[in-house]
Amino acid sequence: MNEILAIWAEWIKPSAGLPTVQWSILLALAAASGHLVNRYTGLPKVIGYSVIGGFAGFAGFTGAAWPLQGIGLFLLELGVAVVLFEAGGRISLRWFRHNPMVLVQSLVESALTYLLVHWVLGQMEVRGMVAESLSLLAMAASPAVLSRVASDTRAAGPVTERALVLSTLSTLYALTLCSARAGMMPRVEADLTNTLYPVLVVLGLSVVVGAVLALTLRTALRVMSPTSENTAILLLALIAAGAALAANFGGSAPLAALLGGMLLKQLNPRPWSWPRQMGTASSMLTMLMFVLVSVVAAQADWSRAVAGLVLALVAARMLAKIAGVALGNAGSGASWKQALWVGCAMSPMSSVALLLVSQYVVASGPLGRQIAGVALPAILLMEVFGAILATVSIYRAGESSTPWPPLRRSPPAGVQHEP
Repeated sequence: MNEILAIWAEWIKPSAGLPTVQWSILLALAAASGHLVNRYTGLPKVIGYSVIGGFAGFAGFTGAAWPLQGIGLFLLELGVAVVLFEAGGRISLRWFRHNPMVLVQSLVESALTYLLVHWVLGQMEVRGMVAESLSLLAMAASPAVLSRVASDTRAAGPVTERALVLSTLSTLYALTLCSARAGMMPRVEADLTNTLYPVLVVLGLSVVVGAVLALTLRTALRVMSPTSENTAILLLALIAAGAALAANFGGSAPLAALLGGMLLKQLNPRPWSWPRQMGTASSMLTMLMFVLVSVVAAQADWSRAVAGLVLALVAARMLAKIAGVALGNAGSGASWKQALWVGCAMSPMSSVALLLVSQYVVASGPLGRQIAGVALPAILLMEVFGAILATVSIYRAGESSTPWPPLRRSPPAGVQHEP
């Protein structure tokens, strides 16, 4: 592929540069692939995006070098921040006051995921600090993949809502602990003060940035219509500014956006209408994020030894998620069958995990490369198969408003267009 691109570069001199043309073509292929996958299999479009990005990464696509930096890193942070801001806006703290067992369920499944993954990696003689970092990483689910699955399957119901909330909370824990862990890597000391201080710094600064974002938007909503395009543009611009500033101050850009969404939901509890106004811009950013993740993850060093570690991590994580949700299910208002499908729907792992791996690599090059060697293949694997498992869970829970196309008795008449 590199030889083809080199020949192409000799003959074509695009005004915006060859990487711009490469990315434009790659996104066009991803959009077409996502549409075809969804139309003919009923699976979510994110699988088509990931497959195209994975093929490009395996073929040596040079448009996204690892570790990410510059505009590529910022676009990934912005995409994750937009998704997590919307995810945070779905969480009402009053829900936890009426049903505190949901919060308990979240803590149980995240803690069990950390403990089981850490134990399994320890049994496979993985270095202690690498196993600890990968265990923290495994706690994070993917609200981005799950929300796309729910959108493409037109799903709504208790399993979908519970899985989205638990995925968002596990991401909140992982962002805080992994960011703090990355900050501690250069340090040798490990007493209680040195353990808690980075956690408090990351959490405190992210809360400040998130609070400023929420209060600014709350003030804007007093004079601007929530259905206005300008309000949606204001939202995107403020999230972009917050993403650029939060990491610079020592906080976490995605965590600040997530906390900002949660705070704004408490200040403005009415249903939000600007996600619909963002429309194509938000979809384009989300698709770019998924393609970028799979392109980068495919560049990992694939080998038999790594495959064993990846499969062990993925299996332990899935088992822990399902068992943790089941253990915390008593008194939470869901049946055991629903708890099973919630645990399965939390299996995707995608952009947030990649962003956290990038933090590890920046904090400590040699250690970060060992973590990335296992994490990147696991992310690519669970972006694709996690989305498939989440889709099956939603259909089996009976929460999709449309039947699964492969199970239809007769093909639909005429040409169908995606919503």
